[in-house]
Amino acid sequence: MPQSTPESAAERLAAINDRIARAARRIGAGKAPDLVAVSKTFDPEAIVPLLEVGHRVFGENRVQEAQVKWPALKAQYPDIMLHFIGPLQTNKARDAVALFDCIESVDREKLARVLSEEMQRQGRRLPCFVQVNIGAEPQKAGIAVAETKDFVARCRTVHGLEVVGLMCIPPAELPAGPFFAQLAALAEQAGVQKLSMGMSADFETAVLMGATQVRVGSALFGER
Repeated sequence: MPQSTPESAAERLAAINDRIARAARRIGAGKAPDLVAVSKTFDPEAIVPLLEVGHRVFGENRVQEAQVKWPALKAQYPDIMLHFIGPLQTNKARDAVALFDCIESVDREKLARVLSEEMQRQGRRLPCFVQVNIGAEPQKAGIAVAETKDFVARCRTVHGLEVVGLMCIPPAELPAGPFFAQLAALAEQAGVQKLSMGMSADFETAVLMGATQVRVGSALFGER
């Protein structure tokens, strides 16, 4: 892939933000969803052009990879908001809490407990999303749909986590819309306001179904 320049980064970012805004206007949303730029596998040279044109919200799915590239970037751009969006092993929770600003993949009781302990130990209270296995796919992480409401409640009352929303990745081979609609209904039942759903191939559909943030990688950075 050719190296990004600030101009090409700005053009891609503007085009995606325009598509998000147009989808939001279709449903009369007062505010367009936030764009989480998924920078996993991309090096700082690909990320800096987006930072230079003002984008600040990024997503990574591996703690060790993020530790290599983000501390220096966060020192240079202190208003970065870094989201962890991948499966999180409990033995990586300490490092994740130290580096990230939001955890989007809380999906089991043990992880909720360990994250809570780490946040207390480090004096950091990070917003969290509960990841839902919306398509009941055995190969994917996420809490079962039927357990979501109770799990959100336990995360809040038992573990003291600040659960702000739900996150999902729908089955790739099926239309995403019904799964996004189901997640929106689950969020209402669970009493959370935010919905992290939609990626490069389906983020406009997600916006139409009420996403408050979308996670876009390849459409922004190019193919990995």
